[in-house]
Amino acid sequence: MEKSLLDLPEMLKSWRLALRAERKSPATVKSYSEGVTAFLRWCDRTGTPAELTKANVQTFVTDLLDSGQQPRTATARLTGIRRFSAWLTEEGELSADPLLGVKQPKLDRPVVEPLSDDELRALIKACQGKNFTDRRDEAIVRLMAETGMRASEVTGMDIADLDLDRGQALVRRGKGGKGRIVSFGPQTGQAIDRYLRMRRSHRMADGGKLWLGADNWRDFRYYGLRHALVGRAERAGIKDFYPHKMRHTAATRWLRAGGSEGGLMTTAGWSSRAMLDRYTAASAAERAAAEAQKLGLGDI
Repeated sequence: MEKSLLDLPEMLKSWRLALRAERKSPATVKSYSEGVTAFLRWCDRTGTPAELTKANVQTFVTDLLDSGQQPRTATARLTGIRRFSAWLTEEGELSADPLLGVKQPKLDRPVVEPLSDDELRALIKACQGKNFTDRRDEAIVRLMAETGMRASEVTGMDIADLDLDRGQALVRRGKGGKGRIVSFGPQTGQAIDRYLRMRRSHRMADGGKLWLGADNWRDFRYYGLRHALVGRAERAGIKDFYPHKMRHTAATRWLRAGGSEGGLMTTAGWSSRAMLDRYTAASAAERAAAEAQKLGLGDI
């Protein structure tokens, strides 16, 4: 059988195994797989041969955009297909990568407004209380706002990852498989300590996972975190809230407080300066104006 006539659905199964062997996160495996699966569905629906050619893939992406899909979605789908094609080439299933040179759709990068200090205070106030979820949610809000940890990094924490005496938490496996240590102050440490004391009476207290669900038995994963924080934001009167906004907020607050860009990149787990600019774009002009006033260049 010609390499161009590969059984792509069967090869997709092998690729998923390879991705897991590379210790790609479940979210990454799912995202990449969805790109290939969407392409195969499109081939079946349109009567297009299920072959990885530039023409086929470019037409698939064009159809996605024409049907109203966001450029970000089309980009994610294309990324999965291109990674699949590259793997097939590395494995010798294809003699050459047919998708080299296929360009990603141009993305409009919206500026994400971080929470203001007043909004952050309101969000923390919305978590005030003495029951289990109150203590848990306040600890999470403070931790995310101070460290900029990703939602997946927070929900993946174990109790053993905390060092309250030093005010540090270990992110065992961040994006790209990179670990790091983040630091937090006394108020965040106190909030986490209060949660841990409340956690002792939980049905799953003997388990190693740090954050537990409110129903006294379920694990606390991304959708649980999202539901909890969005509910707190609604109570605080904050509109258009989603958990990732906490990461933008942490980055902005770091620089506003005079923290270094290098320190922020290390804390956030970024290896690219582009990520720093992306996450702090909303406050760049404000920080530049404040810096200009301090410089006093007009004082001559």
